[in-house]
Amino acid sequence: MSPFFVFFLLLLPVVFNVQASQLSGDLPAYSRNYDASRNPNADGRHALKLAKETNRKVLIEVGGDWCGWCFVLDRFIKEHPKVESRLHQTFVVLKVNISDENDNVDFMAAFPPAQGYPHMYVSDSNGNILSSQDTADFRENKKYSEARFMAFFDRWKN
Repeated sequence: MSPFFVFFLLLLPVVFNVQASQLSGDLPAYSRNYDASRNPNADGRHALKLAKETNRKVLIEVGGDWCGWCFVLDRFIKEHPKVESRLHQTFVVLKVNISDENDNVDFMAAFPPAQGYPHMYVSDSNGNILSSQDTADFRENKKYSEARFMAFFDRWKN
């Protein structure tokens, strides 16, 4: 085996690990967790700017730390690297807290009502709401489905 080929084989895990770390470590704080102290209007302006710069749409995910299905969704995404990768290739994620502590009522006034949490809205990079998405639609047999997420990403990719 040539020394170059051996070097290439040794380098592959590093390349893939860098890509994986970019998914979680380099994400803006508003993409990683719900935070009652954050300003969704300021975060939204940043998300729209980032979406425009990277040719993606914005996925606004509303929920909170009190929401059991929000935890299930976060865990599902982390446990399914293909879903996590496609999510961040397709969207800039903006998590918006909805809780007794901060219901972000002024921000949420611009959106159709959510039927439950977590709930998602798809926006283009100009801030136009394109879709309101109940996350229950991603479940199959009471569990989130990788195939359903992939179909969703296919629908919204640029």
